[in-house]
Amino acid sequence: MQLTVLGTRSGMPAEGQPSSGYLVEAAGSRLLLDCGPGITTALSAVTPVEALDAVVISHMHADHCYDLLPLGKALLHARAARVLRETGLEPMQALAALDASAPGVPLYVPVGGRAVLDRLAALFPVATFPLLDKAFDIAFDVREYAPGAAFTTGGCAVSLHPGRHAAPNCGARVESPSGTLAYTGDTGLAEGLAGLAHGVDLLLAEATLDATDHGPHGHLSAADAGGIASENGAGELVLTHFATGDPMVLERRRVAAEAVFAGRVTIAKPGLRLPVVVRLAR
Repeated sequence: MQLTVLGTRSGMPAEGQPSSGYLVEAAGSRLLLDCGPGITTALSAVTPVEALDAVVISHMHADHCYDLLPLGKALLHARAARVLRETGLEPMQALAALDASAPGVPLYVPVGGRAVLDRLAALFPVATFPLLDKAFDIAFDVREYAPGAAFTTGGCAVSLHPGRHAAPNCGARVESPSGTLAYTGDTGLAEGLAGLAHGVDLLLAEATLDATDHGPHGHLSAADAGGIASENGAGELVLTHFATGDPMVLERRRVAAEAVFAGRVTIAKPGLRLPVVVRLAR
């Protein structure tokens, strides 16, 4: 199993860094966790977008899902490029010749997410070529999930665990013969985090705040993330979802997590590729 960090910024992209997005490769499967602004560009730099086997969105805030429309259009164009290579048609003819019945990339969103995506697509109609408006009908196979849902992609088992956030959020636990990874999405301290993080080889946790959030919005501090990793026996911890790229701030996050977690703590940054090391004992 390998984790590639595509973007780490909370809110909108800044300083050349995209918002939230992470590629997990394991057991012959490529899984994208979240797709915030800038992630389609970052993803295309490390793998062809059409190589994706599934996409999981933790929650429907813009910094975690806004780039789904560009990604869907990129998938449509990848299909058209394949038709063009096989037939020699002109580009617009190749688009028209797409097999709309072919299965799209499974896209898992929280209940109610499909309506949000439809409204997003409707903002940018292409009146002269309506097929380009069908990203969420052709390029993706949109599947809404409820907390506690589970599915498989390739040789990976994925389960969704509820967190506590201003929008319904579920963390994703990805299990394969080559490793286990858990991603929190955005959440405050919540009961569901124990099932998400228990015994994982790598915990990818947001560390947005300086101190614990006891309010309704729901975010973790680095110390919270370290505590979750320690209490649930995670092998290593990767901190992400930062409002700044200031090295001094990020170093304070790392130190705060290390104060409560004895394993390796890594600060996520775009382009970071990490092997998920399987421990002998879980």
